Amino acid sequence: MVVKDTELPYLRRCVELAAEALEAGDEPFGSVLAGEDGTVLAEDRNRVADGDRTRHPEFALARWSAEHMTPGERAAATVYTSGEHCPMCAAAHAWVGLGRIVYVASSEQLASWLAELAVPAPPVRTLPVHDVAPGVVVDGPVPELAREVRALHVRLHRGRG
Repeated sequence: MVVKDTELPYLRRCVELAAEALEAGDEPFGSVLAGEDGTVLAEDRNRVADGDRTRHPEFALARWSAEHMTPGERAAATVYTSGEHCPMCAAAHAWVGLGRIVYVASSEQLASWLAELAVPAPPVRTLPVHDVAPGVVVDGPVPELAREVRALHVRLHRGRG
């Protein structure tokens, strides 16, 4: 599948959530969980600034879905996100049986941006979702919104001492 124009509002909300995370002193990532009918069921932003590096929005939405949705509802749902899931989040997504992922910026794009900004590599290898969860349908990136996500990462990393 490809990203449809009707999905852009969800992705724009993800970028807004990423900006909210940045304004709160966190890394700029945001995600939205939508049910099969398109209803937004939950959303979250990155919350790793307190030192718990597992507080990614995609991971939080996977846990929320396991607590509040049936297996069938999870399989029919879509997770929209500002950045392609990291390996931890991709695994959580697959383990709880969530459906499709639609992302604004790919892991490859993020890795190249961080390299350009001379940000040290993370402790976990950056991998595409399919390398971790090969059965998950994944669509992205979305170039017109990826520029906005890149700008958030530039603000974060150029603003650091």
